[in-house]
Amino acid sequence: MSSAASQVPAPESPDDWESHWSQYGDSNARNPAQVYRRRLIERALGLDSAPRPVRLVELGCGHGDLARELTRAHPHVQFLGLDGSSTGVAIARSKVPSGTFVQADLTQPACLPEQYRGFASHGVCSEVLEHVDDPVALLRGSRALLAPGCRLVITVPAGPVSAFDRHIGHRKHFTSEELSTLIRSAGLELLQVDAAGFPFFNAYRLAVVARGERLIQDAGPASSGELPLSARAAIWAFSTLFRFNRDHGRRGWQLLAVAREPGGST
Repeated sequence: MSSAASQVPAPESPDDWESHWSQYGDSNARNPAQVYRRRLIERALGLDSAPRPVRLVELGCGHGDLARELTRAHPHVQFLGLDGSSTGVAIARSKVPSGTFVQADLTQPACLPEQYRGFASHGVCSEVLEHVDDPVALLRGSRALLAPGCRLVITVPAGPVSAFDRHIGHRKHFTSEELSTLIRSAGLELLQVDAAGFPFFNAYRLAVVARGERLIQDAGPASSGELPLSARAAIWAFSTLFRFNRDHGRRGWQLLAVAREPGGST
């Protein structure tokens, strides 16, 4: 092959997040889709009006961008982040010294820290379930960390799967109905599901799909320096357009659900 993508050294597997966070952490932080998603999550959590103490667990905290944003905006929150990647956990700790970050395999309930059983009054599981073979089992096992009545915000992608998505281990993208069934099957109470992001988040996702395997190289380590003018213009344009997305509805390709751990006060 003579394509640029063939020059990219592939990780050992699509699930090699030690490599992925090293290669794509910088570009991920610049991604306007991440900024949009974090805004949706923060609003859905409702931390300002939540009774204290607020104890928040993030299932799959990655390299800590959401943790940093939430703890800056809500410094009273006790934050616990869990991730299977030691690289991601180390980066997250450096970004959020006030938080607690633990390396744990979320697909193995026995690996979850016993001292945090029933810890969380609030939880986030963002862009994680598409990476695992059995997302129901992951959610069901992680419920051990949730206090009765815990409010859990879940995001997953909808729409077409890009070459970059496959490169970082996406098994599938979901429909609203599939996400609803998944949450109920895990034993959680479903409060709402929104298909957010129409029309401009969808347009962004189509651009990612059209970029194909070239995006794997574009988003790699070389992107950590000064971005080309065209890339900076695209980030600015989508960041601006995302302000006009519909955050509620049925046609967007960013799914967000709010679920509740049974029990506790309503």
